[in-house]
Amino acid sequence: MTVAAQSGATVERIEVAAFEIPTEEPESDGTLEWDSTTLVVVELLSENLRGLGYTYADRSTQNLIETKLAPIVTGCDPMETDRLWAKMVTSIRNLGRPGVASMAIAAVDNALWDLKARLLDMPLFRLLGAARDRVPLYGSGGFTSYPIDQLQDQLSGWVELGIPRVKMKIGRRPADDVERVAAARRAIGDSAELFVDANGAYGVKQALAFGERFAEQRVSWYEEPVYHRDLPGLRFVREHAPASMEVSIGEYGYDPLDFANMLDAGACDVLQADVTRCEGVTGFLAIDGLCTARNVPLSTHCAPSLSAHPAAAAKQLRHIEYFHDHVRIEQLLFDGIPPLHKGSFDLSQSGPGNGLTFKRRNAERYRR
Repeated sequence: MTVAAQSGATVERIEVAAFEIPTEEPESDGTLEWDSTTLVVVELLSENLRGLGYTYADRSTQNLIETKLAPIVTGCDPMETDRLWAKMVTSIRNLGRPGVASMAIAAVDNALWDLKARLLDMPLFRLLGAARDRVPLYGSGGFTSYPIDQLQDQLSGWVELGIPRVKMKIGRRPADDVERVAAARRAIGDSAELFVDANGAYGVKQALAFGERFAEQRVSWYEEPVYHRDLPGLRFVREHAPASMEVSIGEYGYDPLDFANMLDAGACDVLQADVTRCEGVTGFLAIDGLCTARNVPLSTHCAPSLSAHPAAAAKQLRHIEYFHDHVRIEQLLFDGIPPLHKGSFDLSQSGPGNGLTFKRRNAERYRR
């Protein structure tokens, strides 16, 4: 009999709020510019405990959660994560599943799993079936809005911190990309791995031409070289890129079928999944199953602190994206972020649940 069944625990109340946090300065990648990030936080209350989940999404996500998903989980057994996930998926049938609806489900599902682990008084990654207690990171940022000296300082700073792999943005000004990648290599030295992310900015032949030049700087990871929905184009790039360079996609996947289609198309060497977009921990575990069946590595996208526990349970995990904007936000608004140890998150001393506690006082100034 579960702890919830023994105690009669139910989800007594759900609290949802949206927060808009300005960036340190305007930022850009190959196809987008932004100056703030919106965080939608969900807390589920039961037995004097709070289950915490969130997503990086539009403010409209809050309304969808409050009107569509909250009635589904309120009063229900938080141990029944699969049942509640399925009900939430059914409820958004007429809204369209990809996008905001999946991100809303993700926030609630993440909170359910956190509450479930807290009720059982155990770390979430152990409840999920720990595959490891340390998860490797790669530093991610290197925005196209950065001048070269700022780019070099950020990437080299991660290497000095003990993170042996770093990623930079490319594609906004293609004529500058080769020079910027060479500058990044000079900054991080010969030993660190160098990744690039075009965010779909290139055409297929352009991506291949740049891939050859990036290979001269030993770039080993080529993320979204072309538009993420152009699966035939991505496959062509993957098959014709330098053998030392892996093509990765997946950050815009929202449900398991999205990821199955990417794998079936042969569009990537490494799949990426975002626990705040792919319908939460439940969706993430399904995607890890797809990767396991096909022997394809899996990496997480953004939200590093929230990704840590499900990543530690993923059979096919390669690493976690330690994304600059989200690292800053999570350090500002949450206690309990896993400590760094030799370029990894160390979960060995984790407390119950995902370990995170929301700092409401810090967050209040950003409430929208």
